[in-house]
Amino acid sequence: MAAVGGLSVTVAALRAVTPWARGRLLAASRGPQARRETSSSSPEAGEGQIHLTNSCVQRLLEITEGSEFLRLEVEGGGCSGFQYKFSLDTVINPDDRVFEQGGAKVVVDSDSLAFVKGAQVDFSQELIRSSFQVLNNPQAQQGCSCGSSFSIKL
Repeated sequence: MAAVGGLSVTVAALRAVTPWARGRLLAASRGPQARRETSSSSPEAGEGQIHLTNSCVQRLLEITEGSEFLRLEVEGGGCSGFQYKFSLDTVINPDDRVFEQGGAKVVVDSDSLAFVKGAQVDFSQELIRSSFQVLNNPQAQQGCSCGSSFSIKL
């Protein structure tokens, strides 16, 4: 699985570091189907949800093929204690939660979900980069000045 740490990952960089062909992950034995959720960008949706913006859905539909989806993980690290990690994946694990909107999928493992529940995943295009980002994370107390890491509310 090609992965880039930090708050955002450029799609070009993600594709550039992927050394294998489109069917890039070996299909490990698939355990029981993960919980499947319907995501919404509306604030009325459940707090345990991940919300996808329209730009995130549109970009995922452009870059994913077949069973590919965007995986969001939270790792220890960064200057504030935790950092987001995005990657393209094809294997859904038993402890994963699947958030689907308009045919686009974002998958979060149960441990990471505790740190991002209620947050929004966005795709942002700027002059200097294009990236997926986590916005409005209600579990984050503060972030570092560059936005690549966060600390949690206690």
